[in-house]
Amino acid sequence: MRSKLFFLAILCVLGLTSCYQPERDCASFKTGTFTFEYDVNGEKKRSEFERTDKYSIEHYENKIDTAAVRWLNNCEFILTPSDKQTPIHYKILSTTTNSYTFEYNVVGKSTKSKGTAIKTN
Repeated sequence: MRSKLFFLAILCVLGLTSCYQPERDCASFKTGTFTFEYDVNGEKKRSEFERTDKYSIEHYENKIDTAAVRWLNNCEFILTPSDKQTPIHYKILSTTTNSYTFEYNVVGKSTKSKGTAIKTN
């Protein structure tokens, strides 16, 4: 009897947690001004970028990078740098009122990284 109750409890917990879906209001983050913090060799860096329907302009370490934006669906897009370097694929995983968590990778590579961007406007 005790093992049946334990098994039933495990099934209930698995059932409830498997239904959880993080919020993904991706449309709210297609355009705007954002900040993003990241680590390079243990040193925290910060960049700011503005994304329009067609372009992303990033400011970091006194440099400016521009890239074309191509949306694949409501939550995924590809940035192609203006200097024709390798494009980067982004996927929004979850959103809050003013931020989104995403994963990204160089197109054609399987190694993915994660980050969180905060909308500032």
